[in-house]
Amino acid sequence: QLVQSGGGLAQPGGSLTLSCLSSHDFPSAYKAWYRQAPGRQRELVADMATYGYTTYADSVKGRFAISIDNAKKSVYLQMNNLKREDTAVYYCFLRISGAEYWGQGTQVTVSS
Repeated sequence: QLVQSGGGLAQPGGSLTLSCLSSHDFPSAYKAWYRQAPGRQRELVADMATYGYTTYADSVKGRFAISIDNAKKSVYLQMNNLKREDTAVYYCFLRISGAEYWGQGTQVTVSS
């Protein structure tokens, strides 16, 4: 089970942090954040491989950061300099030994 928190409304240029708490074995998991805007396909925003290597979508590079806390079994997405086009439902995702888990989704709305 993955439980998300955070998100909400932010102004353009603002910041938000998303959190995802895992009940699964955490350190060995592949971890990622996806988002889905209305009328669009779900897209990968950021991910972290088991050895810590991270990748980001071009649209969020330099603005978003994925991080983890193994002791808390949590993965985070720090979102800075938010833009209107970042508005979407954000999902955390874990893959552990082939099994895939999704968070419940969190709405992020960027609007003035």
